[in-house]
Amino acid sequence: MKHLTHLAALCACLTSLPVAAHVQEVMNEPDSVYLFSYATVNDAGRSGLKLAWSPDTERWFSIGNGYGYVKCDYGAWGAEKRMFNPHLTRDEKGLWHCAWQLNESGKEWGQATSPDLMKWNPQSYYLQSPGEGTGIQGSETRKKAVVEGVVEQGYMQKVAWEEVDRLLKFVDYRAYRDQLHNERTEQDAQRFAGLAPVSLQLTVRPEEARPISDKLIGIFFEDINYGADGGLYAELVQNRDFEYTPKEGSAQGWDHGYAWSVWENGKSSAIQVATEHPLHANNPHYVVWQAKPGSSLRNTGFDGITLKKGEKYDFSLFASMPEGSKGGKVVVRLLDAQGKEVAQASVKVKAGDWKKQTAVLTAQADVEAAVLSLEPELTGELHLDMISLFPQKTFKGHKNGLRADLAQTLADLHPRFMRFPGGCVAHGNGIDNIYRWKNSVGPLEARKPMRNLWGYHQTLGLGYFEYFQFCEDIGAEPLPVLAAGVPCQNSACIPGKLLSGGQQGGIPMEEMDAYVQDILDLIEYANGDPKKNKWAKMRAEAGHPKPFNLKYIGIGNEDLITPIFEERFEMIFKAIKEKYPEITVIGTVGPFYEGTDYEAGWKFASRLQVPMVDEHYYNTPGWFINNQDYYDRYDRSKPKVYLGEYAAHLPSRPNNIETALAEALYLTSVERNGDIVSMTSYAPLLAKEGHTQWNPDLIYFNNKEVKPTVGYYTQQLYGQNSGDTYLPADRKIDNSRQDVQRRIGTSVVRDSKTGDVIVKLVNLLPVPVKTQLNGLTQEEGQVTLQVLSGTPTDQQARPVKKEISLKDLSQYEMPAYSLSVIRIHLPK
Repeated sequence: MKHLTHLAALCACLTSLPVAAHVQEVMNEPDSVYLFSYATVNDAGRSGLKLAWSPDTERWFSIGNGYGYVKCDYGAWGAEKRMFNPHLTRDEKGLWHCAWQLNESGKEWGQATSPDLMKWNPQSYYLQSPGEGTGIQGSETRKKAVVEGVVEQGYMQKVAWEEVDRLLKFVDYRAYRDQLHNERTEQDAQRFAGLAPVSLQLTVRPEEARPISDKLIGIFFEDINYGADGGLYAELVQNRDFEYTPKEGSAQGWDHGYAWSVWENGKSSAIQVATEHPLHANNPHYVVWQAKPGSSLRNTGFDGITLKKGEKYDFSLFASMPEGSKGGKVVVRLLDAQGKEVAQASVKVKAGDWKKQTAVLTAQADVEAAVLSLEPELTGELHLDMISLFPQKTFKGHKNGLRADLAQTLADLHPRFMRFPGGCVAHGNGIDNIYRWKNSVGPLEARKPMRNLWGYHQTLGLGYFEYFQFCEDIGAEPLPVLAAGVPCQNSACIPGKLLSGGQQGGIPMEEMDAYVQDILDLIEYANGDPKKNKWAKMRAEAGHPKPFNLKYIGIGNEDLITPIFEERFEMIFKAIKEKYPEITVIGTVGPFYEGTDYEAGWKFASRLQVPMVDEHYYNTPGWFINNQDYYDRYDRSKPKVYLGEYAAHLPSRPNNIETALAEALYLTSVERNGDIVSMTSYAPLLAKEGHTQWNPDLIYFNNKEVKPTVGYYTQQLYGQNSGDTYLPADRKIDNSRQDVQRRIGTSVVRDSKTGDVIVKLVNLLPVPVKTQLNGLTQEEGQVTLQVLSGTPTDQQARPVKKEISLKDLSQYEMPAYSLSVIRIHLPK
């Protein structure tokens, strides 16, 4: 891929920077110096390969102030990604080899190569020294050097001064780049002191209109932060299936009886769970209760069960009793915090095999945190499973549906697509934790729950059928993403067993044919004829005989581009392409916007002619401000781009005007490049208060309220005002400062369905911007103006909407720190 970096342009600026003193002409530079390679002990090498140089092996100078030239990719997040005793050598062709021990044992090795010590090729891992040509062999003795006042151990060798000088310039480039990326609005008072209001002339050139993607704004749902169970999925009973296990979470008592208790005489005790006669093999645990009048089985829900007065709730359970037992009634009650009944119904159970019982409860009061209580009017051994409580008012009224207010908040974004069921969740923590779509369809009791990669339980009640159905309900294209035959690149690894987990392993090749068939079966499930295919028949039996019209499928998520990944991805890709050429496969190019996997991923995808690749990056507001030309540089002959995960991050991770406007500013450049960027989705989407594992998120919620963020309204303004045609426009700003110009974003698009012209204006300056809009020749036309503005730290800002005339736009003033969306309804 011909994706140019800023290196050449920015290095030209380095001579003007005070910190780049060594860039000046020096006539007495040495011919050669010593290069010292090492990893710091105080962090167990987690910061990667370090370099220092010396003219005489006595005085040592750090190259990059601790910059890690290559970091170990092997192991779980942070904890196991370590580098011990890195040994740097160069072969006869000039290729650098870095080899290191993966752990303290010294028996397992990692290795990577580089042409210049700045760009690195994918890493390989070995159970023992791989020998010649890798840099792992060698009889050199480790030596000591004092670098920045600290005694370090490593290896040294003689190199030409030009090589060190190139590294020093690279470090200066990175320092300059980091300075740009760390620009913050809190510096604006000094940066823009005395800045006068700015004027902008924007002249639209409609005669040069060009088509862009009509699916630029979408959503990405992942079950993180309790986004599904306890969140979007409307089930109110926690651990309804008794399948929680201790390894899933760190909460005290997290086991098969979590959230449940037996009450008798005002005291609670743990429930008893059995597996001898399960409801279904995929749901092996059930509660065994020695029921008697005066006792009760209670569930606390997800932080309590929130009820609304007058609303109805569907209750169900599966029950069985040993043969010869005398059945009877079980009263179902909902109790408030004081134990007062607010709803009641009953079900009848009897001896024999499992049978489903149902009832409807009507809440007599608003309750913030109710408890479900099952109270028997019988005596005997009672077996219960799949105990469920659902509000009848789900989104679109679907049974087994979605929480109405959360789902509507997503629908209000007007997303053109939805990616699901997750990123890391999809490829799982280890091979056994890969999300298998077939486990998420069919009757609820037959679905196979699993541990969530984020450390909690997934009932899979919100499964592939429900995802497809929700996409259809909101007019969004479904975009399922499946593992590429490998688990999460951050999967845990067992010390001493190199191939036990992580990206370094994959589904065994002898099992890959079956895995590929699973993916092909998904396409049939979504699109197939129920009369010809059993998976399509299952869809029809679930209530949707018509196809879901699946067009896109993602394969892989942020994977390391290793031979293990490439072999499995290519196998999947070719199978889909051969049997379903109409399906657009979306590949992956790693977790960052640069680096080894990004470059290797693009080369691999380009070689295979993958139609689209999924890029991810979480960056500072300064990055988004100073990289608006990112997609301008992309080769239009290569795969399209799906920007599947992105967000602006500040220290402490707030979601405020500064982050929202940085994202809005960047999206103006994405619309400009809507010919190469086909889709975008902010991440993560949902977070439950009290259970948030990642910040910032787009929407926070609790059991009662949905709390959209400022960033949500940026996404909504773009989603509700998308176009499919880009109208180029000339910009003339009366201030030539680059930092001023970069903080003014403009985009003009047309919606062919309505004929409306939509102008997006972003002002990330502390002063207003007077805007003159030219090129739209009509004098009459109604205009809808929406403005999102506030102080940079404002987390409560909301858009203000009003109707104006086209004439009023002749001199529009963008407020300081604002996003303005101008929708022009031109006469036809």
